[in-house]
Amino acid sequence: MGLSEDPELQPLLFGLFLFMYLVAILGNLLIILAVGSDSHLHNPMYYFLLCNLSFVDICFISTTVPKMIVDIQAHNRVISLGGCLTQMSFLILFGCMDGMLLAAMAYDRFVAICHPLHYSVIRNPCLCRFLVLVSFFISLLDSQLHNLIVLQLTCFKDVNISNFFCDPSQLLHLACSDTFTNNIVMYLVGALSGFFPVSGIFFSYYKIVSSILRVPSSGGKYKAFSTCGSHLSVVCLFYGTGIGVYLGSALLPSPRNGVVASIMYTVVTPMLNPFIYSLQNRDINSALWRLHSRAV
Repeated sequence: MGLSEDPELQPLLFGLFLFMYLVAILGNLLIILAVGSDSHLHNPMYYFLLCNLSFVDICFISTTVPKMIVDIQAHNRVISLGGCLTQMSFLILFGCMDGMLLAAMAYDRFVAICHPLHYSVIRNPCLCRFLVLVSFFISLLDSQLHNLIVLQLTCFKDVNISNFFCDPSQLLHLACSDTFTNNIVMYLVGALSGFFPVSGIFFSYYKIVSSILRVPSSGGKYKAFSTCGSHLSVVCLFYGTGIGVYLGSALLPSPRNGVVASIMYTVVTPMLNPFIYSLQNRDINSALWRLHSRAV
């Protein structure tokens, strides 16, 4: 399991992934600290959803990159079956929860723009806690279903995974027995777990766009759209790279193409999310400056 066998590339890969991991951890921690320390951001969108999204991103990238960094340094690319299943479970858990939280954030924007007078009533703290808990339990169910499918495999024809983490589709490709039914079930479970949040996001933005188009002034339209810019950018990055991983494994025979798509999905996305929110969102940007001024 790994990226490259070339010994000359190992120091470069070690430094690159260590840098990206530290940037992702620091960026997401800063978002959590900025929101937690600024009373202006203690609302459902930031305090419950964005903080949880940043925490999930930290967990998401921590399921793969630390082990890969240690393996590069120790020149050891071995992982046990139990370790592989554990890594796969947490990867699917946090990846699915990312998508669920993004759907909840899209619903928050829908309520804020289409029903602004009822926002505080509809988006109360109890509902936000409920949405976070539902996201967690659905993601946990999804990860355990994937685990059960892989556990049905009795033997493997190869022990080499052409990726830097344990991907369920890769494990099915290594199985000795016929995995057609398991493949169908796995992709069906993955499609269902992705279908509901994507449908929620599309429905929310359909209503948002319809509502904004009825605003008479161009300034009002711009102001309404600007509140959705950072969230929409994160959604496109997350689902764009996620679709790239699945299409890459299904359509492209080259393992290198699949690895590049996987890096974009599991490493680059959690690293860029804090920058997207801090650069495109004035509230987060102001909170970060206030946090910096207090620290100085």
